[in-house]
Amino acid sequence: MRRKAPRRSSIDAVPILPSGTRHLSAAQLTLQRIHDQTSGSIAKKDDSRGDIITGIPAKGKPRLLLMGQRRSGKSSISSVVFHKLPPNETLFLESTARIQKDSMASFMEFQVWDFPGQIDVFETPNFDMEAIFGEIGALIWVIDAQDDYLEAVARLNTTILALQGNYPNINIEVFIHKVDGLSDDYKLDIQRDITIRIQDELSDHGFENAPVTFHLTSIYNHSIFEAFSKVIQKLIPRLGTLEAMLTNLCRTCRFEKAYLFDVMSKIYIATDSSTADMASYEICSDYIDVIIDITEVYGTWQRSDESRKKLEGEPLNMKLEDQVGCATAESCLVLHDSNKPIMLREVDRYLALVAIMTDDSYEKMPLVNMNVETVVEGITEFFKITKAKPQGQQQ
Repeated sequence: MRRKAPRRSSIDAVPILPSGTRHLSAAQLTLQRIHDQTSGSIAKKDDSRGDIITGIPAKGKPRLLLMGQRRSGKSSISSVVFHKLPPNETLFLESTARIQKDSMASFMEFQVWDFPGQIDVFETPNFDMEAIFGEIGALIWVIDAQDDYLEAVARLNTTILALQGNYPNINIEVFIHKVDGLSDDYKLDIQRDITIRIQDELSDHGFENAPVTFHLTSIYNHSIFEAFSKVIQKLIPRLGTLEAMLTNLCRTCRFEKAYLFDVMSKIYIATDSSTADMASYEICSDYIDVIIDITEVYGTWQRSDESRKKLEGEPLNMKLEDQVGCATAESCLVLHDSNKPIMLREVDRYLALVAIMTDDSYEKMPLVNMNVETVVEGITEFFKITKAKPQGQQQ
């Protein structure tokens, strides 16, 4: 594989950013978020008592609830997806004793609440159900596929039936987890058995079309990111507009596949209408890791005043910012095996457009860059329009 570092571009224009916004590289954002989460972890633990939750949740921040039995892998999932913890290091995580709350700085601000397996919110009278489920985006129930899951399925059925009365629109996402060591046939058998047990129980109580979705996941491959991608996509208003833009881009530029990624978590929030391919997703996801690694080496270096004066002097006599054609990251590599170029174009500090190109499209890069720039501007405008208004502006 041949890699090229992010380069200056004379074709792409600077993306539209709100006035007063300071652009941060992906590496700077990563370090800032880790610092903020680390410095606030003690306060979060103190506020996240295991027996009482009260108060009205913050408006406009969808919430993901991670629930399930003890040792099912909830904390490992959160650490790998949202905190960049290597999967092998999750073996040293302690069992969660309190409700852990994390606010994620992403393209769409959302919260992740990790519930200890020993807490049953429906059997504890001190819990405020509205505070927990009032602003929920999705309930993610994690089931350990390598353990006896009958009790976990029974608790999940009880939870779904309790929610259908007051919160029928909550998406229930069932992660059948730790399937990396199982054969394909056995994984499908487990998924079929769990699905039948849940659907039969709901049917017996008169709920035929409960919003329950099943995913086979593992932290040791990209399946957990794929599952979270589908969960987050359900929370995006007018997702079809984003998909239509990516589909038109693929047709115009003859791309094989295009993804719109959340850079920090490697969750793709939209893709084109062509058939999903796990292999292409894995390549694009790994490519983002490469760009972040390169940015951490070269993108966070602060130039001295003397160095800036030299660069801004003769022969250009221009500010350093004006010498850069594209303020956001831009990169392209070519896979040696298949000779397919892959391009990355940063939309803003949270989002990146990654596309798998064909050989002939690589020969028309000026036209490709123009089309990509148009789509980037469209995506930026899309999130400006669909972004939730502050609470004081809502009517």
